[in-house]
Amino acid sequence: MIKHIYLDNAATTPVDEVVLNEMLPFFTDVYANPASQYYLGRQASEAVENARKRVADVLGCAPTEVYFTSSGTEANNWAIRGVAFANKDKGNHIITTKVEHHSVLNVCKQLQKEGFEVTYLDVDSDGQICLKQLKDAIKDTTILVSIMAANNEVGTLYPIKEIGKVIAKANKDAKRSEPSHKIYFHTDAVQAIGAVKICVKECHIDLLSLSAHKINGPKGCGALVVRNGVRVGKLIYGGAQERNKRAGTHNMAGIVGLGKAIELAEANREKNAKDIAKNRDYLIQQIRQHIPYTRLNGCAKERLPNNVSFCFYFIEGEGMLIHMDLLGIYCSTGSACASGSLAASHVLVAMGVPIELAHGSIRFTLSKKTTKEELDITVEKLKGIVEKLRAISPLYTKEARARLNDKC
Repeated sequence: MIKHIYLDNAATTPVDEVVLNEMLPFFTDVYANPASQYYLGRQASEAVENARKRVADVLGCAPTEVYFTSSGTEANNWAIRGVAFANKDKGNHIITTKVEHHSVLNVCKQLQKEGFEVTYLDVDSDGQICLKQLKDAIKDTTILVSIMAANNEVGTLYPIKEIGKVIAKANKDAKRSEPSHKIYFHTDAVQAIGAVKICVKECHIDLLSLSAHKINGPKGCGALVVRNGVRVGKLIYGGAQERNKRAGTHNMAGIVGLGKAIELAEANREKNAKDIAKNRDYLIQQIRQHIPYTRLNGCAKERLPNNVSFCFYFIEGEGMLIHMDLLGIYCSTGSACASGSLAASHVLVAMGVPIELAHGSIRFTLSKKTTKEELDITVEKLKGIVEKLRAISPLYTKEARARLNDKC
């Protein structure tokens, strides 16, 4: 009997054994500060630069364009605030979407309080943006477009290459030839790295955020790619680490772990994505077959290979989550960063999902180790939980079901 089933890999992933083994010496043997000038410090510095190169090789950029951070959240904050204040003499307008991670949306809301203008693009019922709306939103004062590569809640993949082309064309048409006059393109790629191929040069990306713990690396380490020529201010002040851009003693073991994790993720990306997508589609099919009155959230085709997000009519996601937890099946009602909130998912609301239905959402995110046996158990237990909760729900009436059947 399986003791527990972990289906919340969008929240975090376990550290790969190969990654851990590469990290261990940097806790006990190569422990010197990489900013130190003696031999042990140079050893540590060499490890940092090796990790930097690994990240750059995967993303198609120069190692000097990779800056290590404490997390994807810090990387997003730095990218947006850094560009905003370094370029406020050129404009004060930022474009993003209504379905971004809170580490983007809350930064933008704060910038509005500080005098910046922000346009939040709408999405359709699949969570997808309209490129024409993006084009129409660009104006003379626009300095930054921040659009995620993949949605962390519903798994929708965004056309970042096409978005990059729109921004590049806008720069060309406005004759923004100097880097200091450009509209910059930032993408939060935290969920996309390891699942889809991203080359910053091909996609015209100026800034890209990522995090180690989403790709079987350690928590507490992320990175921000800042292309050469991009004007970005500091977020953290102190020493001269990270080429005087990001102060603070390097998280040696974490950086080494990130470098190894992203290298492994890219090396196995195509096979893992294909295998995981098969299980994803199987889980979607099984839920639809065995549990009535459900709604699949996100694009059916253009979605992350591991993401399965459903809304269940007539019940709340929190109730399902608690019952699943008691059975040793671990999933979520959406973003882990918003797990303490009782508000309906801002992503689902932006997609036009009624608030009462949005409260009935559950997200399963699979890994390369997820088995079909685990998915069968999950569906079997989920079916029983849904039936139990609907039996005591005042919303689950014959009339409500009839209205839903007529609507469908």
